[in-house]
Amino acid sequence: MRRAVCPGSFDPVTNGHLDIIGRASRLFDEVIVGVLVNQSKSGLFTVEERIDMLREVTSSYGNVRVESFRGLLVDFCRAQQASVLIKGLRAVSDFDYELQMAQMNIGLAGVETLFMPTNPLYSFLSSSLVKDVAKWGGDISAHVPDPVREALQTRLGPRP
Repeated sequence: MRRAVCPGSFDPVTNGHLDIIGRASRLFDEVIVGVLVNQSKSGLFTVEERIDMLREVTSSYGNVRVESFRGLLVDFCRAQQASVLIKGLRAVSDFDYELQMAQMNIGLAGVETLFMPTNPLYSFLSSSLVKDVAKWGGDISAHVPDPVREALQTRLGPRP
């Protein structure tokens, strides 16, 4: 079985993330969306909330499952019996960092990294940007699925 991991913090998941997950689901028998548990960072949403949102918005893919992990990504890949990582790239600046990580991951555990260029519609999109726009009452409906938009509006409350 060809199995891949698509890792991230997903705080929150955006349409850019979903583009990469959906495209990966067509290339692999199973895609595991790995939600990083980073105790040194406090996110807007808890890990459990992010997992719930991801499960809801990826439910139409029969071969995508969502799990959390802590520690080394390569250890998570081993536990999931996945030998490939999927990473979306928005810009050249993403590549510089991700290349170093990919080289470390193959050296540590033989885990390959597949870089997918993002759809140009989402090349500027990040979770941080979405949260910032939502915080000030901006329209984020084109950038996140409806359940995520609703969760952001609930969490951040009405804005002037």
